[in-house]
Amino acid sequence: MHKSQFSYGLCLTLTLLIVQLIASLAYAKPSTILDQNGTPIPAKRPYTKIISLYGAHTENLFYLGAAAQVIGVSVNDDYPEEVSTKQRFSYHDDPEKYLAAMPDLVLIRPMIANGYPGFVKQLRSYGITVASFQPKTIKDMYSYWLTLGVLTGKTRSAEKLVSRFKSSVNMIRSVTGKIHPKKRVYFQAIHRRMRTFTPGAMPIFALETAGGINVASDAKASRNTNVAVYGKEQILSKADRIDVFLAQNGIMNPVTLTDILTEPGFHVIKAIKESRVFLIDESIVSRPVPRLLDGILTIGTTLYPEIFNSIDIKKDLL
Repeated sequence: MHKSQFSYGLCLTLTLLIVQLIASLAYAKPSTILDQNGTPIPAKRPYTKIISLYGAHTENLFYLGAAAQVIGVSVNDDYPEEVSTKQRFSYHDDPEKYLAAMPDLVLIRPMIANGYPGFVKQLRSYGITVASFQPKTIKDMYSYWLTLGVLTGKTRSAEKLVSRFKSSVNMIRSVTGKIHPKKRVYFQAIHRRMRTFTPGAMPIFALETAGGINVASDAKASRNTNVAVYGKEQILSKADRIDVFLAQNGIMNPVTLTDILTEPGFHVIKAIKESRVFLIDESIVSRPVPRLLDGILTIGTTLYPEIFNSIDIKKDLL
C-alpha cells in the first residue's frame, strides 16, 4: 500500500473512532441524577424494587413498562387498575415497614420531602435511596419522564413517550389553532380558598391546547407552586368575559356545581348566567402523566363539542 494511502486510511479510521466516542459520550447514561431537592441519586443501574408514594410516579412507571419493578404504591393510588395487586405504603408508616420490604428506591414528591424530613432521613439512614420529583411545567414533565426512564432502565420507552405525546399535542393544536373566536375560560383550582392556576401550569397548558383562552393570565404563583390566589374581586372584575367556568374536581378541590352556582356574587358571571360551568377530573389535568391528553380532549369537547365530536382525534393519540 502506498504511504499516502496508508496515512489517509489511518486518519479516516481515527476520525471515525473520534466521532463514535463523541456520540457515545453524548448519549451516555448519567451515573448520577439530581432530584428536585438537588439530592444526588445514583443511576448506574436500573432500580428493581421501587416504592412509589405519589400517584403520578406510579402511573408513569406502569406506562413505561416498569410495573414489575414496583413493589409498593401509595395508599391513595387507584390507577391503573393493576395497582390493586401492590402493597400499600404511606409516609405515616413506621420506617420499619419499608425496611422489611427492602426497596432500593422510594419515589416521593416535594410535599413529602419538605413536610416529613425526619421520615426521609430515616429511610436514607437504612441505605434506601429516596428521590423527590414533581414537575410543574410541560417542559419539566418531559425531563421527568426521561429521568424515570433512566432510573428504571426504560430509557427508550421514555423517549418514545415524550415523542408521541408531543406529536399528539401538535395534532390537537392543528385543529384548535383554526378555531375563531375562542372561548374565554376561568379555570378554578380550589374553590374554598379562591385559587386558580398560574400561566404555564399543566391545567392551563391543557386548556390552551384545547383552544381555550385563560382569563386569569395575570395570576401570580403562591409559595412557588402552580396555584395562585385569585380573589372573588379579581374574578368578578372579569365577570362579563368568562364564557366558560371550569373547576378541577377531586381530593384537592372537592367542589360541586351547586357550590359554584350558589357562591355569593358569582351570579353576575357570564358563564354562571348561561349555566356553562363544568367540573374536570383533577387526575387528568393536574398530574404529569400521559392521561393529560385525556384532559385536553375533555376540555376541548366541553368548549367546542361540535368540533371535537365531529373528528376522531383520539384514535391517533397515545
